[in-house]
Amino acid sequence: MTVKDILDAIQSKDATSADFAALPLPESYRAITVHKDETEMFAGLETRDKDPRKSIHLDEVPVPELGPGEALVAVMASSVNYNSVWTSIFEPLPTFGFLERYGKVSELTKRHDLPYHIIGSDLAGVVLRTGPGVNAWKPGDEVVAHCLSVELESSDGHNDTMLDPEQRIWGFETNFGGLAEVALVKSNQLMPKPAHLSWEEAAAPGLVNSTAYRQLVSRNGAQMKQGDNVLIWGASGGLGSYATQFALAGGATPICVVSSPQKAEIARRMGAELIIDRNAEGYKFWKDEHTQDPREWKRFGKRIRELTGGEDVDIVFEHPGRETFGASVYVTRKGGTIVTCASTSGYHHEYDNRYLWMSLKRIIGSHFANYREAWEANRLISKGKIHPTLSKVYSLEDTGQAAYDVHRNLHQGKVGVLCLAPEEGLGVRDEEMRAEHLDAINRFRNV
Repeated sequence: MTVKDILDAIQSKDATSADFAALPLPESYRAITVHKDETEMFAGLETRDKDPRKSIHLDEVPVPELGPGEALVAVMASSVNYNSVWTSIFEPLPTFGFLERYGKVSELTKRHDLPYHIIGSDLAGVVLRTGPGVNAWKPGDEVVAHCLSVELESSDGHNDTMLDPEQRIWGFETNFGGLAEVALVKSNQLMPKPAHLSWEEAAAPGLVNSTAYRQLVSRNGAQMKQGDNVLIWGASGGLGSYATQFALAGGATPICVVSSPQKAEIARRMGAELIIDRNAEGYKFWKDEHTQDPREWKRFGKRIRELTGGEDVDIVFEHPGRETFGASVYVTRKGGTIVTCASTSGYHHEYDNRYLWMSLKRIIGSHFANYREAWEANRLISKGKIHPTLSKVYSLEDTGQAAYDVHRNLHQGKVGVLCLAPEEGLGVRDEEMRAEHLDAINRFRNV
């Protein structure tokens, strides 16, 4: 049995759930990995100079054992997120420490502690097998997967599963991720694949769409409401492009910060009107690596007020971190909210606390999303309210280049990776709905 037989079944219009269940599993499959014995390969280099193309491998690996509450999925397509870049350059730490700790949780989790790490936190594909205790999904189901992995043996996670002490991000803090021909997931990671999207389009939103939903819309995040002014850093990027869409769909006004005219045009295509090209306007929030420039915060705040008709922002959608955080705290309105989910420019944030405490502002930390939030975010994709931001698609063999392009910020929106899918454009089940939304689906293409 080979993965080609699986692909033939997926592409057949007649294959039933029983047919998929009867398919023998292959002994091995191709997967994107990093290797434990190479974690020091970039020692002494600046972050920018670390090249994912050197650390990322395409290996033939054995199919993992299937446990209770789990599913094996044939992966048609995946995508590259920043966590895949971090994994590939071994920053801030090599991920093998995560795998070692997870391997100590139980006899079953020992499978994850390997000398190689199969990465990737998105997928679109077809269920091949389900483990004991899985009733909601069956072989042949077309699915996408969110990346929250939880054990839920502690009471802490039963109000919000993101608070489970054993919460992990699949394909980053666990093994057997989505940049592969086969992936191992927990069944409560699965969601229905949007019928009007191709495999690569359906695989692109998962992590970033769910993250932006919790961060901006959910009661666990900023609880955005109609009329809010929302400052969105990196508005044409993987996270920011979904935040921009959520703001527009929810009756808020996004103020989109971008870094080039090309990216400004993407924001306009999404429907945004208030746009700041931070490079064209020359904002430099740091005088040097140790000293910020409050005059630049004030100039930035003045520009925002010019765009909004004199109003400050209610919410700042933060993810750059160190470079922008001081400015974000300053420009937020009195009583407003800065919600942060990442620190791509540096983890050590500095801000003037007088502008926080005396103006009663809030900083909220937000990390990925729970199952319900991910489901709601995926439902909005399925209903055509929010659209993929896929700009380019790579082959599995070229994943290293895809990660390099994301690392060097050479991309727009999200970049996809074909795994089992032999070409783009496959997997569409609702052509009528697709035709209705085709322009929006392709917004990030050919920019």
